[in-house]
Amino acid sequence: MTDQSLPLSDSQTVDQAVLLQSIGYSCLQTYLAIVPELKKQLATLGLRPVEYTILSVVKRNSGITQKRLGETIKVSPPNLATVLDRMEQDGLLARQRNPLDKRSQVLVLHSRGTLLCDQAEAVVAEAEALPQLSEAERHTLLGLLQKIFLPTQP
Repeated sequence: MTDQSLPLSDSQTVDQAVLLQSIGYSCLQTYLAIVPELKKQLATLGLRPVEYTILSVVKRNSGITQKRLGETIKVSPPNLATVLDRMEQDGLLARQRNPLDKRSQVLVLHSRGTLLCDQAEAVVAEAEALPQLSEAERHTLLGLLQKIFLPTQP
């Protein structure tokens, strides 16, 4: 046996058997297959994925506090504040004093933010269309992924 191996030809399949048993590796490869195109499509609307995420959450949860939004989407308070500042300057949303707790702020979308969110949701749906999966498989995949990262309900 020698320390030298013959080069792997381009026609030979690369053995990833061990890696393909790794959830982390499979999630990363899936991310790399989907997210670059998603980012490119969102960029045509002037959005980054975090901004799209914020628009979508605030659209469905008008009046959510800034703190709860950050906890939900797992963005640190300083980073979230910077993104919200930019989105507020762009006229997409507003931060208002929480009428129930003057120490916190609630978020609401402006009409421009709602319109942009609607456009982004259509772009995301198209970018995430996965012809390799049936609708039932897509639904199952989403359910399994969400089981990992969503808090368990009592």
